Amino acid sequence: MRALRIRFYVDPSTGAPHILNHRVGEDEVADVLEGPGEDRAGGEAFQDCLGADRVRPLSAGYLRARPRAGQRFVITAYDLTGKPLAAYSRRRKKKVQ
Repeated sequence: MRALRIRFYVDPSTGAPHILNHRVGEDEVADVLEGPGEDRAGGEAFQDCLGADRVRPLSAGYLRARPRAGQRFVITAYDLTGKPLAAYSRRRKKKVQ
């Protein structure tokens, strides 16, 4: 199986991946994208990937850049908390039952 190729949006003001502004690392995003709990459409070409890395639940927003080639262009990622986390947990429990 080919590894997923991931690119990150770079914040022009810092020169670093935007996800770092949300205290999320590149490895954490890779964990979620490679084994998502959910991968939902968020717009025309935008996807919202929900899942947990080894430490915490995360949401990662990405564009499908050449999806057949196994590439993702990650725009943002952040901790999944509050009502979105509760809704995600409920949906996961329904799938298990």
